[in-house]
Amino acid sequence: MLANFLIGLREGLEAALVVSILVAYLVKTGRRDLLPQLWLGVGAAVVVSLAFGAVLTFGPRGLSFEAQEAIGGTLSILAVGLLTWMIFWMARTARHLKSDLQGRLGDAVAAGGRAVAVMALFAVGREGLETALFLWAGAAATGASTLPLVGAVLGLAAAVGIGWAMYRGAVRLNLAVFFQWTGVFVIVVAAGVLAYGVHDLQEAGILPGLNALAFDVSAQVPPSSWYATVLKGIFNFTPATTWLQAAAWTAYVAAILPLFVHRVWARPGQARRPSPAPAGTSV
Repeated sequence: MLANFLIGLREGLEAALVVSILVAYLVKTGRRDLLPQLWLGVGAAVVVSLAFGAVLTFGPRGLSFEAQEAIGGTLSILAVGLLTWMIFWMARTARHLKSDLQGRLGDAVAAGGRAVAVMALFAVGREGLETALFLWAGAAATGASTLPLVGAVLGLAAAVGIGWAMYRGAVRLNLAVFFQWTGVFVIVVAAGVLAYGVHDLQEAGILPGLNALAFDVSAQVPPSSWYATVLKGIFNFTPATTWLQAAAWTAYVAAILPLFVHRVWARPGQARRPSPAPAGTSV
C-alpha cells in the first residue's frame, strides 16, 4: 500500500503540476474563456486512463493461465521501461517543463479551443496512462486487490490537494528534492516489478528456470505473515526467488540507480579558469 501511495503521489503531483501550469498561463494571459476547453481535455484524459486501467484489469480474465501470465509479464516489463524513461525524463526536463508547456499551450490558444482541449488531453493523458500501467503492474506483483488501489487513490488525492495548495500559494514544496528521493524509491519498486514480470514469463513457459531457486526463505519469512506482506507490498519481495528473478533485480538496480543518482546529484564541473595570457599580448 505504501509503495502505491508514493507512486500515486509522485505521478499525481506531476499531472497536478502540468494542470496548474496550464491554468495559470490561461489566467495570466487573460484567456479564462478557454478554461472550460482545458478542463474538458483534462477530464477526457482521466476517463481514458481509467478505461485503460479497466482493460488491463478485466481484459485478460477469459484467457488461459499461460496467456494471462505472458500478458502480465510483458506488461510488467513494459511498465518498468516506461517508468524508468519517465524518471530520467523528469530529471532532465524539470527545469524547462514550465516554458515548454506554456509554449505549446500558446500555440494551441492561437489555434482555438479544440486545440487547447487536445493539448491538455495529451499532456495529462500521458501521465495518466503511465500511472495506470505501473499501478496495475504493482498491484499484480503484490497479489492484492484492494490495498494497492486504496494506496494509489490516497496518493492521487494527496497530490491533487498539494497541487491545488501550491497553485494558491499556500504551500511551498522543493520539487527537485521531492522527485530526487521518490525517484530512488520508485527505482527499487520498479526492480521488484521487473522481477515479478520475469517470474510471470517463467510461469508462461517463455523464460526458463522456474524451478531453479536462488534462495527460499519461506520458513523464516512465511508468505502469510504480516512482515512478508509488508516486504511484498513495498519491495515486491518474494520468499522463494528464482535465479533469473534475482539476476534481473540486481542488474536493474546496479545499472539504473547509480546512473540516476549521478544524473540528479552530481555537481556540475567547475569551469576552467582561463590560463594567463603570455606577456606582450592583449586580451
